[in-house]
Amino acid sequence: MAHRIEQVNKLMRRELSELLQHQVKDPRLGALITVTEVSTSPDLKYAKVFVSNIGSEEENREILGVLTAASGYLRNEMSQRLKLRRIPELSFRWDDSIKHGDHILKLIEQTTGDNTAEQHRD
Repeated sequence: MAHRIEQVNKLMRRELSELLQHQVKDPRLGALITVTEVSTSPDLKYAKVFVSNIGSEEENREILGVLTAASGYLRNEMSQRLKLRRIPELSFRWDDSIKHGDHILKLIEQTTGDNTAEQHRD
């Protein structure tokens, strides 16, 4: 059963990405919205869709609002594209992993930069 859910998650992530890039024409959505993960409940009734974008907090809140408003349209389009008995209700969430990863990389660069500066002084 877990393998099937993983396959559904991958399929939904791919189709949602495709829909957001080519079908949804809302100007409030930036061109760099990424569907990072889809987590579907075992009964396929609900799906958490994690999205990411490089932008301000205000832009991110607006994007989530637009995606939530478009969830019915997205479900309808996915029902026509996917061969699933039931298309889950979509709940959009913000994924900050890219932002956290960038912060960690900056910290690593700072520490390695400090170490190389100390080695050159010796």
